[in-house]
Amino acid sequence: MTGDVGHGLRLRFAVLGPVRAWRGEESLGLGSPQQRALLAALLLRGGRTATAPELVDGLWGEEPPQAAVAALRTYASRLRKVFGTAADDLVSESGGYAIRTGLGALDTDVAEQLAAEAEKARHSGDRERARDLLNEALALWDGEPLAGLSGPYAEAQRARLEEWHLSLLETRLDLDLELGHHAEAVSELTALTAAHPLRERLRELLMLALYRSGRQAEALAVYADTRRLLADELGVDPCPELSELQQRILQADADLAAPAGPAAEQHSSGAGFVRPAQLPATVADFTGRGTIVEELSAQLATAEGSVMAVSAVAGIGGVGKTTLAVHVAHAARHHFPDGQLYVDLQGAGPAAAEPEAVLGSFLRALGTADNAIPDGVEERAALYRSLLDGRRVLALLDNARDAAQVRPLLPGTEGCATLVTSRNRMVDLESAHLIDLDVMSPEEALVLFTRIVGAERVAAERDAAMDVVAACGFLPLAIRIAASRLAARRTWSVSVLARKLADERRRLDELRAGDLAVKATFELGYGQLEPQQARAFRLLGLADGPDISLHAAAAVLDMDPVDAEELLESLVDTSLLESAAPGRYRYHDLVRLFARACAERDEQPPAERAAAMSRLLDFYLASTARVFSLERPGDRLVDHLEPTSYPGLAFANRRESLDWLFAEANCVLACVVQHASGPTLRRAVDLLLTSRDLGESGANSRQYELAAVAVRDAAHAADDARAEGRARMRLTHVHMMASRFEQADEEARRAMLLALAAEDPVPACEAPNERGIIALYQKRYADAEEYLAQALEAFRADDNLPGIASVLCNTSRTHAATGRHDSAIRLAAEGTEIYQSLGLAMRVANGRFALGLALHFAGRHADALVQLTEALALFRDNRQRLWEGSTHARLAEVHLAAGRPAEAATHAEQALALRFVDGEWRRGIVLTVLGKSLDTIGQPDRARACWHEALTIHQRLGAAEAEEVGLLLARAATV
Repeated sequence: MTGDVGHGLRLRFAVLGPVRAWRGEESLGLGSPQQRALLAALLLRGGRTATAPELVDGLWGEEPPQAAVAALRTYASRLRKVFGTAADDLVSESGGYAIRTGLGALDTDVAEQLAAEAEKARHSGDRERARDLLNEALALWDGEPLAGLSGPYAEAQRARLEEWHLSLLETRLDLDLELGHHAEAVSELTALTAAHPLRERLRELLMLALYRSGRQAEALAVYADTRRLLADELGVDPCPELSELQQRILQADADLAAPAGPAAEQHSSGAGFVRPAQLPATVADFTGRGTIVEELSAQLATAEGSVMAVSAVAGIGGVGKTTLAVHVAHAARHHFPDGQLYVDLQGAGPAAAEPEAVLGSFLRALGTADNAIPDGVEERAALYRSLLDGRRVLALLDNARDAAQVRPLLPGTEGCATLVTSRNRMVDLESAHLIDLDVMSPEEALVLFTRIVGAERVAAERDAAMDVVAACGFLPLAIRIAASRLAARRTWSVSVLARKLADERRRLDELRAGDLAVKATFELGYGQLEPQQARAFRLLGLADGPDISLHAAAAVLDMDPVDAEELLESLVDTSLLESAAPGRYRYHDLVRLFARACAERDEQPPAERAAAMSRLLDFYLASTARVFSLERPGDRLVDHLEPTSYPGLAFANRRESLDWLFAEANCVLACVVQHASGPTLRRAVDLLLTSRDLGESGANSRQYELAAVAVRDAAHAADDARAEGRARMRLTHVHMMASRFEQADEEARRAMLLALAAEDPVPACEAPNERGIIALYQKRYADAEEYLAQALEAFRADDNLPGIASVLCNTSRTHAATGRHDSAIRLAAEGTEIYQSLGLAMRVANGRFALGLALHFAGRHADALVQLTEALALFRDNRQRLWEGSTHARLAEVHLAAGRPAEAATHAEQALALRFVDGEWRRGIVLTVLGKSLDTIGQPDRARACWHEALTIHQRLGAAEAEEVGLLLARAATV
């Protein structure tokens, strides 16, 4: 038995790196290289005996020393002493030696076991586990196998172990692509092909990874580079597999498309595939609709075949479209084991849900991190379809406005299905199965009424019950409201309710057609509310946004949250309000319109409506101001906000505050737009400022920009210089992040003028700082320094230390770009020290980033790498993926300048994989650096593909960088 018997400690050995041994956790000294070579030779024979001649030949080759055999005996004796009580593990027999290790004592044995388990897992379909096992095996390598050992045997075994390592890597990378990790794999494959340029399997995997990442030109360039290299070096053509892949890429073979998997789902988030179950609860008393239920169920079942099923249910508001769709969706869940998605598209309201926002919500539900969600409908829709490819998912799109709103939300793949409800018949929704939903039959309506109220009460007054459902126009929602009220009042008879409805029906002839019929039905339930319930129903309907949280609702009602929750839950019981999730409430869109009409008609005095919305605005502004303070301690913005009268939330920590902000994103931005007028305009602008993280999150950037535009235009129309200046300041940042530099500079210019007119320190500080950054990007260095000097003076006047540090770091970049390296380094160091003194970990990363750039421009590449690497770690720890990607891009530049093109290519690929490029201009910059790196490591065709893409981007933007890229392509054409 292997181990220290006296202490129960086993011996362990490693050869996948330097040859090492441990007793328990104690590292053992193994002596000279030749003594370690003997140990390695015995370990790698798997317990078999090696004769003395075999060992002499393996250690010394054709010229052994005269006392070689004696040396072997000495080495063996010394190793036994090192082994201690496990000395018997090294045995002498048949004129040779052997080591009998225990199970798992040698790292190669562990790696073989892990690789075998990975192969079994892969064959059984568990690719995630197979990938994890292979990563565990690969982690056992610690540099070069048998490092520092010479001799024929060590050299042969080293080559074998390195080949095995590459083979395992190829298998793991193959699994990466199968699981959809193609974007992340590009970086690793680029480095591997540079290190092993003649290994065609790596080139094949790189081509496939690039193609699946939407980089077809680069994928084809890899083939061209490979063909040229093989011809030059070996005089042969690429292998048939590589040539076939090239042809399939040229033909855009659909089978090459990226499979849906955990990486596609998370887009580098690191988590597994999430199976959403978003369907609202089905009602226990669902009634009737048997024929339509069968028809829809049969249609959804076809999704298991070769088509994508799309069904659209149309009908007037309140006819039961949602109830029917949810019931059918629940019944069909077994057909869609990979999940069910649900969204209320708010198509009947004044502001229907934007497909881009809905896609963001769906991507998050499928496990995609916020910072991995792309901007734009097209990119989000493409990622959404990729996630669902190969999956069986049902999407219920409730309350759609029209076919145009629905089309981007269709999965587009067999095995998935979409169920749509709308007030409008979607005759222009291609290939959709259309169903018109009418009111219930009298028999069905009576059954529904009876199930809610109770058979005993209805049986005693059947005629009165029929009068009730007839008065409701046989509309399911109206019947449910009336029956719920009756069920909640045991002292009422059915006749009492019938008489009440009869009285109101004299005024509700509109039940026969259109939306007025729905409004009349809501009037029945509203009229039976208690006064406090009715007030809550009216006021909560005034707030824009898809739903409202309990605490926000409490602010509207000016109530304690505990009391507000009891009141809201009582409204949920009447079906006039829905419980969207624990602590969140929403209206059906038509009920919201009805509630607002009631508020205008019944809320007295009318000023209470404005007061309720003012409390909501105060609540959001005070809460987001606290989020801002936790994120940016020391920033003076919070001292320049409009005062609030209603308190916001208190947060235990920064993470909790951000979780709240992103959960409330849609409601906060809706509140900004809703209050962008009159006496609430300035607070709406300040709410935009304090929620700035929403504009930089990626997932909410488009909604944030629309809100900023709305506030800017409203402030301009109101001739409010203070509000307009602040709105333009935020739009400056939005445009700059999207690389729209001309628009950004114009907004900043006007913000500065408005700040002067309004004597407002907020844009007076931030606008010139932003203009300095814009000028820096545009290489207008004199302008940049002038603007940054203005910003520094303004921040100092405001005693804003984080602002001062920001300007110092930005000024450092202008000095570095103009050759003033000593001052650039000094300024960046000063800015970093300020950030450190304030305890701003993330901003310290910004400082180190600037310092790294200054050192890079000064030619101190080793020091620059230290600073940028530290910045990278801080950005990663703070979940700042945009900055993480930007730092990778800068690391690529430094490595390239330092003569390490393979490392440069790796970092450039990681920047692209992290999707740090908010604007096309930045993507063009990274592609240029990647092309230079690839060209240097002998991949000129792929380099040209990168440059062509970069040139297209810069020419479209009219960017100065187009000239540099054009010269690179011209030079490449002459080679």
